[in-house]
Amino acid sequence: MKVAVDAMGGDNAPEMVVQGAVEAASEWGIDVTLVGDKNVIIEKLGSRYSTDHISVHHCEEVVRMDEAPLKGVRRKKDASIRVAFGLVRRGEVDAVVSAGNSGASVAAGVLTLGRMEGVERPAIASIFPGERGNVVLIDVGANVDCRPAHLFQFGVMAHAFASSCLGMESPKIGLLSIGEEGSKGNEQVRLARELFEESQFDFVGNVEGRDIFTGDVEIIVCDGFVGNVALKMSEGMAQAITKLLRRESMSSLLGRTALLLGRRAFKSIERKLDYEEYGGAPLLGINGVGIICHGGSSNRAIKNAVKLAAQYADSGVLDKMVVQLNKYKDFMV
Repeated sequence: MKVAVDAMGGDNAPEMVVQGAVEAASEWGIDVTLVGDKNVIIEKLGSRYSTDHISVHHCEEVVRMDEAPLKGVRRKKDASIRVAFGLVRRGEVDAVVSAGNSGASVAAGVLTLGRMEGVERPAIASIFPGERGNVVLIDVGANVDCRPAHLFQFGVMAHAFASSCLGMESPKIGLLSIGEEGSKGNEQVRLARELFEESQFDFVGNVEGRDIFTGDVEIIVCDGFVGNVALKMSEGMAQAITKLLRRESMSSLLGRTALLLGRRAFKSIERKLDYEEYGGAPLLGINGVGIICHGGSSNRAIKNAVKLAAQYADSGVLDKMVVQLNKYKDFMV
C-alpha cells in the first residue's frame, strides 16, 4: 500500500508529521509519499531522506487551519491536501492522511475524488474503545445539518467499514438520542429510526451517550454536530481521568505502591483511552481512502493513521460499500 501524507497540515507540522510517517514506513514497510514543500520536508528528514519506502512530492501551498475550507481548496490548486488527493485520483497512491484543516480534507476529498454513487453526504467515522470491543461513531463533524436519509446512509457506510476493516461480523447499529424509547428524540432521529427498522441491519433502536463506551452496540449514528461534541467531550474526559488517576496515585505511599504494582494494567487502559491509538478517522463516502487526524496530532498519531489508511485501502471496503449503498438506494431518497 502507498499512502500520501499531507506533511504541511496540522499544528505540529511538518516535524511531527514527517517523524510519524517515517516511523510507519520503518515499522510496517508502508510506502509513504510526503506531500508539501520539498526543501522543508528534506530538512526535517535529514539522513532519513534516503530511507526505503519514503518519497517526497513537492507543492508550495497550504490550506491554513483558520482558512475557509472550501474556498481554500478551490483557490489553492497547489495546496498540499488537494495535491495529496490528486495522487490518489491518478493512481499513484492508495490513500491520504492529513492532520490539517479537517473541512479542507473533506472538501478536497469530495472535489478531487468525487462522492460514491448514491452518497449525498460523506461522513467521518471515529473509532472508540468500548468495554467489549471497538465502537464506531458516525458522523463526528462533516455534516452539521442532516436529513433522516443521511443518517441512514451513515449507518450503511459505517456497517461496510466496520465489517471489512474492523472484523465485526454482524455489527449492531443504534441511533444516538436522548432516550431509548422510540418516541424520544427530534424528528430527524424518529424518522431515521423508521428507515433502520425497515432495513435488514441488526438495528437495536435508540441508544444514549453512555452506550458509546459499553460496546453493546458497535455502530452509533448521529449528525455531525452531536457527534463532534460527543467526540471532543469523550477525549477530554479520557485525558482528565488519566491525569486524575496519576495525581491521586502519587499523593500517598499506598497509591504509589498500587500504581507500581498495577503499572501494566494502567498503561493498557491509558493506551485504550488514547485517541492516538488509531491516529485518525476515515472519511467514508468518497471514491477513495482518506484519514482525517487531529490538528494537534503527535508523531504516534500520524504513524497509526498511516497504518489505518493502509488497512482501509487494502480491505476492499469501497466495493462492499457500493454494494450496500445500491441495495438500500430506495431508502435514501
